[in-house]
Amino acid sequence: FLEDPAFRRAYNRGVQAACHDYQWHWRVHMALWVAASASKLEGDFVECGVNKGFMSSAVMAYLDWDELGKTFFLVDTFSGLSLTDVSEQEIKDGALKRNAWWLKNGFYITGVESVRENFSEWRQAIIVEGAVPGVLDQISAESVAFLHLDMNSALPERAALEYLWPRLVSGAFVLMDDYGFRGHQEQKNSMDEFAHDHLVKIASLPTGQGLLIKP
Repeated sequence: FLEDPAFRRAYNRGVQAACHDYQWHWRVHMALWVAASASKLEGDFVECGVNKGFMSSAVMAYLDWDELGKTFFLVDTFSGLSLTDVSEQEIKDGALKRNAWWLKNGFYITGVESVRENFSEWRQAIIVEGAVPGVLDQISAESVAFLHLDMNSALPERAALEYLWPRLVSGAFVLMDDYGFRGHQEQKNSMDEFAHDHLVKIASLPTGQGLLIKP
């Protein structure tokens, strides 16, 4: 897939958005497969945890977004973690230290304007600025085919999944960025609890991502 021109074009568009190559080839490959599969379903796309837009820009480029007829809701604080939502266990696992470091070294965006400029290339890209769960009511999609969760914290990710689950169409995809990574155990535990309660299973991918398909 690394030699596929469509993949390379999409990946490079992600690099353009982030102004950096994070060497996320396999993670982007999985996201593009999920997004392409979801594009065949009824429903819009949602990403909670956009940051500079690496993953969502790659997805939109890959799918020729303006030809798809869907809306992409792009949700983020655009200022790092919402610190009031970080649990004691996540603090012990280093969430606040990572947040401070990522803000300092520029991995996390600090302001939404450059993100708006990045996504101005496409129609039907709606940026929702603020912390989840407080801004979830701004996601006006009646049906959702693709949900990407990458907020690096269990509480907002669980809140987003709970809120949007009734809107996810049959066969909809939920891709969890941090599911299998060290230091993110509480996120995994919360998602596993959700899956158990809803009688579904999450696939743990070699990329560290988790994948859930709604029955």
